[in-house]
Amino acid sequence: MDGSEAGKADGLHAPQPTGMRKVEFVAIVAGLMALNAIAIDIMLPALSAIARDTGLTAEGGDQNRQQLIIFAYVLGFGAPQLIWGPITDRFGRRAPLFIGLIGYVLTALLCIMAHSFWALLAARFLQGVFSSGARTVASAVVRDLFAGRSMASFMSLVMTIFMIVPIIAPTIGQIILYVAPWEGIFVVLAVWGALMLGWTWFRLPESLPKEARRSLEIGSVMTAYLQVIRTRVSFGYMLASGLVFGSLFAFIASSEQVFRDVFDQGDTFAYWFAGIAAALAVSNFANSRLVEKVGMRRISHIALLTFMLSSLVLTLATLAWGENLAVFFPLFALGFACFGMMGSNFSALAMEPLGKIAGTASAAYGFATTMISSIIGMIIGSQFNGTTVPLTLGFVILGAASLVVILVTEKGRLFSRH
Repeated sequence: MDGSEAGKADGLHAPQPTGMRKVEFVAIVAGLMALNAIAIDIMLPALSAIARDTGLTAEGGDQNRQQLIIFAYVLGFGAPQLIWGPITDRFGRRAPLFIGLIGYVLTALLCIMAHSFWALLAARFLQGVFSSGARTVASAVVRDLFAGRSMASFMSLVMTIFMIVPIIAPTIGQIILYVAPWEGIFVVLAVWGALMLGWTWFRLPESLPKEARRSLEIGSVMTAYLQVIRTRVSFGYMLASGLVFGSLFAFIASSEQVFRDVFDQGDTFAYWFAGIAAALAVSNFANSRLVEKVGMRRISHIALLTFMLSSLVLTLATLAWGENLAVFFPLFALGFACFGMMGSNFSALAMEPLGKIAGTASAAYGFATTMISSIIGMIIGSQFNGTTVPLTLGFVILGAASLVVILVTEKGRLFSRH
């Protein structure tokens, strides 16, 4: 079977990367996306130590400000995607990818040399900028080769592997803190970025033909972005995703405080976090097996309603009977698992009509979802008051807002098989 036939068998809409099995392609895309996750999740056990050693505690700042170590990176990750997208549509996928990876490595090393909390935040912001380039390219390459349900299925496989990172990253961070200062965490980030640079340099071919590349003129770029905004399904699912994923960022930023301060599980935080991430990984794998039979809309809409319901039950139970880890963990893990049924499907639904401007579409989707969700997540995380109620109540509100957007986008229809 030749390359094109293999591509069709795997659901590809273009030849599969030359000399690369599907499993390796999945692993490469997952590895590129993991740059972002590991840069966030490996930091979680070290937030208190970093805040103390860089002078935040000495400045008398409240502990919620340590969350800025996460949000500085996330904010850097968001807006630059609007620049990376048109660049990848103009110059292809490989060159922007390599620039992003090299910058990721260098800024990881720059974080080691930061001597104040605010200098560290600046370095983390820059690291997010370069990471956004790698993430934009990864999404664009997938859209170059897949569409529709096959894209959702492929991305679910990617996310299943990708979710290994948040499962093990906090544990890795904790182990590093046992044997080295927190600066060792940034050494690991630099090594990961260097490994991905070498792997993609030798194994990932260009997926955007020269004849399909677009002009970088401002008029052409603005036309492409206007196409994204004017495409009802794309814009609607971008907005819905940004809203509901604010819940994910809120939890990630405040997770250490939740398990340390609310449930007194600081020493075992990494294991509880891994359990929640494992539920998300299982959900992603299940989605990869079901989506082509059941459909993106039906699965993601059911998941959104389940997320809202589990969060509402958890909020009411906490208000009625107080904090209880035996109640919190299973209900929270169930709600979190729903992201595995929403993320890749929302992304595929948004990207499906925009295949001819995949880089720009990927950038617009990444920008909208990251900026909306990070700002909302920062607001919810800053409301932490020693209980889980602000977090879970925020989940209910964001789930409801996302549902309203989807209802408008789908003109009142839910659970379609299309």
